[in-house]
Formats: sequence, C-alpha cells, structure tokens
Amino acid sequence: MRSMNHAMVLLALYLPMAVAGAERPVWPVKVSENGRYFVDQKGSPVFWLGTTQWQLFREYTVEDARTILEKTADKGFVFAQVMLMGVGDGTKANVYGQEPWIDDNPLTPNEAYFKNVDAVVEIARENNVNISMTLYHQRYRKFITVANARAWAKWLAQRYKEVPNVVWSMTPEAKPEFVPVLRELAAGLHEGDGGYHLITFKPDPAPYSSSFIHDEKWLDFDSMQTWKSVELIYPMVTHDYNRKPTKPVLMAEGAYERGSEYGFDVTPLWIRRQAYYSYLAGAHHTYGHNDSWRVLPTWKQALDAPGAVQMGILKKVFLSLPEWWYLVPDQSILTAGGRTEGQVLTLAARHKDGRWLIVYLADKTSFSVNVNKLAGTGKATAHWIDPRTGNSVPASSVANTGAQSFTTPAGWEDALLILTIAGN
Repeated sequence: MRSMNHAMVLLALYLPMAVAGAERPVWPVKVSENGRYFVDQKGSPVFWLGTTQWQLFREYTVEDARTILEKTADKGFVFAQVMLMGVGDGTKANVYGQEPWIDDNPLTPNEAYFKNVDAVVEIARENNVNISMTLYHQRYRKFITVANARAWAKWLAQRYKEVPNVVWSMTPEAKPEFVPVLRELAAGLHEGDGGYHLITFKPDPAPYSSSFIHDEKWLDFDSMQTWKSVELIYPMVTHDYNRKPTKPVLMAEGAYERGSEYGFDVTPLWIRRQAYYSYLAGAHHTYGHNDSWRVLPTWKQALDAPGAVQMGILKKVFLSLPEWWYLVPDQSILTAGGRTEGQVLTLAARHKDGRWLIVYLADKTSFSVNVNKLAGTGKATAHWIDPRTGNSVPASSVANTGAQSFTTPAGWEDALLILTIAGN
C-alpha cells in the first residue's frame, strides 16, 4: 500500500476547488446551447450519471423503491432508467397485484397502478433523482400501436406535466418500421406536457444507436445500447457525436455488472472501461447491475457493488475538472500509444480552451502526451488517479512543452492521468 506521503484521496486533492455544476440541479433538465450536455432550469450544467432499474415501478414495493433510490443518490447517480410497465409485454401486474391497464388497453389506464408510480417518482424527486421513464418498449407493440400511441402518450404526459424529474424514453428496435409509432408517441408527449420534458429513445436490440432518425425534431438527444460489445462504444459514440445538428449522446446500456448472459465475467474493470470510454468519447453514461434489473434475492447487496461505487468516483473526477462540461475528445493529445480500436483503449480529451487534459488508460501501458495542448504559461503538473479508489499520486515532473512520456503506475488495473497548468 502506498504511504499517505505519496497518495492522497481524490476528495482531499480537489475539495478546495469551486466545483461548478455540482450543486443540486433544478429540474427539469434541458439541453445546453451547444447541444453537448444537459443543464438545469438555472442553466447550470448537470452531469448525467445514470443507473438502470428497469423494474422499479413493478417488481418492488414502495419501501424497497425508497431504499433503491436513496442508495442510488448516495452513490452519485442522478438519473435512473425505468420501464413504466416493467420488462415484458406491458400487461403484468405490480407487486400489489395492480395491472397497468384495464383489459390490457392503454387507453383505459389503471389508476391504482399509476398511483404507485406517482409515489415512486416522488421519492425519486426527494432524493434528487431524475427518472428516465420508458413509456414504450418494442415488446409492448401488441398493445401500443400507431392507432393509440398518441392518445396513450398524451394521457401520460398530462399526468406528469408538472412533475419536474422526468425524462421520456422509448425503446423500439432500430428499424424504420418503428418510426411511425415513435412519431405518434412524441406528438402525444408534446401535446400532453407542452415539451416540458426531454425525449430520447434507445433501440433494443441494438447494434446501432438512435441516429437513424437523428434529424427528427422531437428527438432531444441520442441514446444507444452496446450490450456486451465494449469495442462498439468508441466508434458508435464518435459517430453520433459528429452528427449534425449537434445533440447530446448517451451510452444508455452496456454490459451489466456481474451479468449472467454474456459468456464472460463482467468485472468492475469492465464497468469502468465502459464508462470512461463513453465520457472521453464525448458521451454521457448509464450503469447497470444484473441483480437489480433481474430482481434477484441479492438486489440490496448489488446497490453497493464495486462498480456502482466506482461510478461515484468517476463522477467526482470529472466534477473536479474546471468547466468539465466543455470536454472535447481529442486523440491528437496522444503523440504515441493512443488506441481507439478493440476492447482495451487509450483515450484522451481536453477542455475546449486547454485548461486541462485527461487520459484514460484501460490497461498498463506507456504513451506520450503533447503538453502543448495545454493553454497557459505556468508550470505544467500531472497527477495519476486510480479509478478503483480515487487515490491520487503525483506523476513525474512534466516539462511545459513538447511530447512527454508516461507509464501507468505499477499494480494498477487501469489509470487516469490529468494534466493542468498552474493558474488554470
């Protein structure tokens, strides 16, 4: 173990800094003027760190939902992805025996079911958690159709018109045949809440993101799913990041921590790679744990899983960067050792004006950084951060100009390198 003379906890390192955008957001969230990130009603940037709780409204009691949401907030998550009618065809009753619709008809919603939803959404609001509410899944297609989609969505949007902590989401397959029902749903949402809440959608199954209807005016931001294919994150995010008009990009679903369906062990390292690949490529990210969405007997323990804790560390790292919301992906920072293909990457990004550089190393490696990408004339400094723990140690001395070489610290699974100029 490193001594405290050589290792500092991340919070101790950065706490004296004024962290803009870290305050309690004022809902609902909107898209920033430059189309890259999210802001609250005061215009303050909101860091989208999401978690997945698909079954929150249906398979948990209200008190269990409270436990989940309180733990979610404690870990630093500000968004929770939830399927309104849960996983399946949309007709299954909740734990209280209340079905979503009377006679399986979306146009005759069951008030008892939605009062339970109301209660959970309110608990989320109390805990400063925004619900990304999936009102349509491709498995619901038998019951939600082009004929009734607009009326169904309008009723729902009117119900939550004044509820600030909601984002609308839809989950079709990534096929043109779903576009008509998506348009009807979006029209109903706008009629019901006047555009008060953002709208996105995430294809299921993937492989491609929502960019196949990127130009739709109702689509406020793009979301994607990569399932077990971590190697798809960088190219898919980069594709959507470069689309015009500019819209935020969300990597909304990858492999779940300790997932049982992938043929390999989804370790905390895998979880960290997915997240850092997303953010350094210019996207936002949502985490998930197998035991939570499958509602296994171990779901409570899963709320404190290593990957969930390390997502909170990730958030603190980014919030410590001055004007973190002006992150720009830039592989030209790496004069040697950059990797953008495969499962093990070395990615770099910077503040738009060069106030800081950040490099993520998914494995032990050597590389070189172009320090000229930093703005300012002060002394350049560099710190390593261990993504597992948040512990930080100074890097070797750094010249102010040219290409500087580094090797990741011994014994670390992955690493972050942050470079700044004094006065920035």
